[in-house]
Amino acid sequence: MAKVKLTKTALKQERDALKQYERFLPTLQLKKQQLQLEMRLCLEQIAANEVREQESRDALRAWSSLFGDNEAPEKIAARIAVRAVRTDTLNIAGVNVPKYRGVDFEELPTDLFLDEPWLDDAVDVIRKIVEIRKEREVIREQHRLIGQELRTTTQRVNLFEKVKIPEAKENIRLIQIAIGDAQTSAVVRSKIAKKKLQGEEGAA
Repeated sequence: MAKVKLTKTALKQERDALKQYERFLPTLQLKKQQLQLEMRLCLEQIAANEVREQESRDALRAWSSLFGDNEAPEKIAARIAVRAVRTDTLNIAGVNVPKYRGVDFEELPTDLFLDEPWLDDAVDVIRKIVEIRKEREVIREQHRLIGQELRTTTQRVNLFEKVKIPEAKENIRLIQIAIGDAQTSAVVRSKIAKKKLQGEEGAA
């Protein structure tokens, strides 16, 4: 702790600082709570996303016996190639995070004579799985960014709660004691000087 000046000016500065800390702290605490809530929501969304993927994978088993035929795997792979993952920017408690909007796939023309009749349906199921996974990646990035901000906000809350506010209160206490002692000493000196002056006048 830095040595504090034991003056009335320093007392005012410490009181002003304390008011500022106590005014900012509730805002930081509220932000911390909001970030914690958003972290939990992200985890819930990730869990729900994983359930959806498993459901889609279960649906995919109906097609798995067909994938070994001829060039089916290559045709499917070509149709699920991701061109872009679309996102927007969302502000959560002061943090800019990506919000999933969708996936754009490479579009290839269908050959009605060469492509198997089940190919489009199989591609739709696999694309759905890809979309679910890309969405989960975006949610995980949200979770990571919110987590970073939560750590920073928690550090600031702890700094105010455990360091700045107690320090300011202790400084105010020390300054008040010092000022009180100085005032008491001044009164005592004044009385002594008055008695001495009265004594000198009486002797004269």
